[in-house]
Amino acid sequence: MYTYQHKIKLHETDAAGLIFFSQQLKIVHDAYESLLEVMGFGFAELLRNKDYFLPIVHIESDYKAPVFVGDLIEIQVTMDNVGKSSFTFAYNLLDTQQKTVGTAKTVHVTMDKKTQKKIPLPSDLREKVEQMYKEDHA
Repeated sequence: MYTYQHKIKLHETDAAGLIFFSQQLKIVHDAYESLLEVMGFGFAELLRNKDYFLPIVHIESDYKAPVFVGDLIEIQVTMDNVGKSSFTFAYNLLDTQQKTVGTAKTVHVTMDKKTQKKIPLPSDLREKVEQMYKEDHA
């Protein structure tokens, strides 16, 4: 499991001080970006040195409880599934009392930069996502 911390900012909330639903997706994406960096597949590396992209082809998100400006939340990211050309991350957003305030899933497909068609997971990436899956489901 990978853990990412985020402090809720004013621009992420509505007039009542509650997080905008769409901002939950942004926060999840920030956690995803951070995890890729740790795995050695940060966006700079992907864009400059790899011949594939990792677009999100499906996302789902559930709002469970309010969070307000200044709240610190923890995003726990786990590998939910690994396929031939895709993988799925699951996200659990927790408040400081470890109460779930939101959940999400993102499905990513490896896509060839030139043809823009899906391709099998490259071996270096497959190794990392399968290792994370094994650790998360041990």
